[in-house]
Amino acid sequence: MDEILLIKAAILGVVEGLTEFLPISSTGHLILASSLLGMHDEKGKLFEIFIQTGAILAICWEYRRRLAATCAGLWHEPSAQRFALGIALAFLPLAILGLLFGKQIKAVLFAPVPVAIAFIVGGLIILWVERRQANCQPRVQTVDEMSLSDAVKLGLAQAFALIPGTSRSGATIMGGMLFGLSRKAATEFSFFLAIPTLILAGLYELLKQRHLLAWQDIPVFAVGLLTAFISALVCVRWLLRYVSTHSFVVFAWYRIAFGIVILVTAHTGMIAWH
Repeated sequence: MDEILLIKAAILGVVEGLTEFLPISSTGHLILASSLLGMHDEKGKLFEIFIQTGAILAICWEYRRRLAATCAGLWHEPSAQRFALGIALAFLPLAILGLLFGKQIKAVLFAPVPVAIAFIVGGLIILWVERRQANCQPRVQTVDEMSLSDAVKLGLAQAFALIPGTSRSGATIMGGMLFGLSRKAATEFSFFLAIPTLILAGLYELLKQRHLLAWQDIPVFAVGLLTAFISALVCVRWLLRYVSTHSFVVFAWYRIAFGIVILVTAHTGMIAWH
């Protein structure tokens, strides 16, 4: 087994885990990192989608009691039924639009420069949302207080994440804040919504592109999955503490600065982005 390839897989796993639930776009960072590491072929793209499962397993572990209680109460507990239905409704917009336009989006926008532009635009939107919400009292304080219409609205917001560099979590969290959710409620709902979104996306791509895989790929994919799980678990626990006392402004400025760096290096040829 190529040790260099395993190291690259570990690096991409850490990038995925640390960025999946922050409003800075894991897809965008993976596109850039895989471009620098020379893993931007079709199998590399499949690897990027697969290791998202590691990040989702971190969410499942962190919220294992809540998820177990929801599953146990699906047949007799109205709150569990409403929660599960809300997640299902929120998942639909991205799933439908992804099936309709996913191929076209990948062909046109899965490249460093479009990602950089999305980084900058997304950063400006976060600054606008934070300024707008500075003096607003959230209508919904916890995930349990959300209505089904709130869930649908957040699902529509998540659909913007089809544009690489936008950030699935960022779109969902900022959308939630605009629709009256507290920062913590929007962040937690983004976590829960990621479970069906990323698991089903990973399975779909794995089945569709299974002809690209061979038995010798198992160690590489396993390393990426494990490092994504560990780094995501650390990140989720930190983020929940962070949002209780901080805004997302720092992530906005990070997005803008990083996007500018990518555009400048691409324009000057300092880095050969692919």
